[in-house]
Amino acid sequence: MTPTPGAAGEASEPAPSVAGAAVSDVSVDPAFHAEARERLAALTGRDSDFRAGQLEAIAALVEQRRRVLVVQKTGWGKSAVYFLAAHLLRRRGRGVSLIVSPLIALMRDQIAAATRAGVRAQAVNSANAHEWDSVLEALAADELDVLLISPERLANPRFRDEVLPGLLERLGMLVIDEAHCISDWGHDFRPDYRRIGEIVRNLPAAVPVLATTATANSRVVDDVAAQLSPAEDASGKEVMVLRGGLSRDSLRLGVLMLPDSEQRIAWLTQHLGSLTGSGIVYALTVSQAQDLTRHLREHGHEVTAYTGQTDPDERQQLEAALKENRVKALIATSALGMGFDKPDLGFVVHLGAPSSPVSYYQQIGRAGRAVDNADVLLLPGREDVRIWEHFAQASMPTQERADAVLAALAERPDEPLSVGRLEAMVEIRRSPLELLLKVLEVDGAVHRVRGGWVTTGAGWRYDAERYDTILRLRRSEQQAMLDYERLPAGQCRMVFLAAALDDAAAVPCGRCDTCAGPWYPTALDQSTVSQARASMDRVGVEIAPRKQWPTGLASLGISLKGRLGPGEVADEGRALARLSDLGWGPAVREAVQGEDAEVPDRLAGAVVRVLAEWDWARRPDVVVSVPSRRHPRLVDSLARGVAQVGRLPNAGSLEPVDGGPSSSPEANSAFRLAGLLGRFRVPEEMSSQVQGSAVLLVDDEVVSRWTLTVAARELRGAGAELVLPFALGMRG
Repeated sequence: MTPTPGAAGEASEPAPSVAGAAVSDVSVDPAFHAEARERLAALTGRDSDFRAGQLEAIAALVEQRRRVLVVQKTGWGKSAVYFLAAHLLRRRGRGVSLIVSPLIALMRDQIAAATRAGVRAQAVNSANAHEWDSVLEALAADELDVLLISPERLANPRFRDEVLPGLLERLGMLVIDEAHCISDWGHDFRPDYRRIGEIVRNLPAAVPVLATTATANSRVVDDVAAQLSPAEDASGKEVMVLRGGLSRDSLRLGVLMLPDSEQRIAWLTQHLGSLTGSGIVYALTVSQAQDLTRHLREHGHEVTAYTGQTDPDERQQLEAALKENRVKALIATSALGMGFDKPDLGFVVHLGAPSSPVSYYQQIGRAGRAVDNADVLLLPGREDVRIWEHFAQASMPTQERADAVLAALAERPDEPLSVGRLEAMVEIRRSPLELLLKVLEVDGAVHRVRGGWVTTGAGWRYDAERYDTILRLRRSEQQAMLDYERLPAGQCRMVFLAAALDDAAAVPCGRCDTCAGPWYPTALDQSTVSQARASMDRVGVEIAPRKQWPTGLASLGISLKGRLGPGEVADEGRALARLSDLGWGPAVREAVQGEDAEVPDRLAGAVVRVLAEWDWARRPDVVVSVPSRRHPRLVDSLARGVAQVGRLPNAGSLEPVDGGPSSSPEANSAFRLAGLLGRFRVPEEMSSQVQGSAVLLVDDEVVSRWTLTVAARELRGAGAELVLPFALGMRG
């Protein structure tokens, strides 16, 4: 179902407020109303009038050239405001409007709807690279009314240097969609969005600016409104803030506390089919989404996983399948984020909670947009808080890392460095390095040019107060989410979520489980629980061998490149479980990340099962372990236990050289490898045991696979014919 921006609003909707006044107090010329309504009919395909606040926002942009912030719930018609305003501005001789939006999934549908209304709109984003040249030619020829771009385009050197300056000179209007992203206090802060603030500050006061979001509390609203204010506003016009009620009458909310993952999975297996229509089941990690999808499919449910690892083309196909009700649900991570629009989405279930009420509201707001009833159920997990804390700190820059990047760039001031080359010069993995570069760029310390990155010479200082405040806010939001889960009877869940967005006008919904009692089934068939337990009890995850040396080793004084030689590579290995798995993940994580101790009996039994189910081409002849600084007892007991069960000789541990590995398991591949090479040795007394043998190489945790790769290379060099890696846990 294609979204139709700007459908008529229900008469029962409360009037939104504009800078403290009712929308009805804002005067709109009747002739302008008639003109705008005619274009609305063309956009929606039917004769309808505006929702409360839409016309006033359009008039403020077109007639008064104001800066406007619209905070309205999903489905209100924010895109109708900016498409109609852009069209009416063009009618008045103004330039093209630029819409910055992360909603790539929606852009094609939005463009189609705009075209039907006579609005000439095109997009430039990562999903349509083959169309860029023709779109930019149309822009240069002044044949567009609207250009939609993703925020990442603002960092692209070609777009930033060759397209953006001319576009800004004749800009009719700037639109910032999902504007909470420009605020440090927004639930989905993105460094790419911070570039928009610079553009806004430098725009003439006469250029109208529209910012829209469905999820912003008062702190975010105040921050965004401040950023929308012109640097020098001679007009004296304040930013117009239009806020509507955020509670959703169509949603029936509930929280079901179950003691373990098996029972949560059993609930979904038993009751997913009875949920109305099709919907989304959210999981917190990729492996959780994959595990749940596998189990539900095995038990007859038409579901598919949708994660950050899903190919972009496949994402479009999966989104279409859900929109057309060809699947019961997508089992998704937050990769199915802002921009997915299915007005008749019947339910949203969370296997594990998002880290704040605001982000939770943003996700559940996808349900019930064009239907009277939609069900929203949260199934919290014991692992939620640990996952929240990881993500809360993962995006934070550090002074040490920033200094390393700036020092590397300063060594070659006249030579742009690609991310790949920088990765070989600093001990930072690719994803956090890319995020750090974005932060440094918006803070003016680095600059992206064709061919890579250069330093500006401005330096960078860690703003401890700012980041400490953000972290405190994140933890406060986490506590609020826990409070939501534990609301007592009589305290409405929708009122709680609306209050988190500072919507004080919400009234008890009378439908949620705290208002009216549980609306969802709570009984579970023991057979279903047993099936879930058996499914989650599966053991054994493949450890794929490294076959290629990382790039950039030459800059570290290492001559290795290309593929590992046939006499160097390990064979395919096994881990008991991923640390993020729903089944064995928690127990394995506790063992490999906790205090050093011998392998617990429960894990030891699972290890035996992995070995028994391992379909190896050749049975191991001998057990060798990797020396461990953090968990020597754990690794030693694991090796001894495996040897005893398999009736194999235990040859002991490889010998650390110069104290063993000097790099962190969290380092990028080049630095991790540099700190591993030459740091292991096959002891003389072990050589005869591994000569011509198949070696079972034992470790506690697999992070990058480089430890096992280097250790296997040493063993192969000592005459081992085959090396089979085995570990308790594996990241990912």
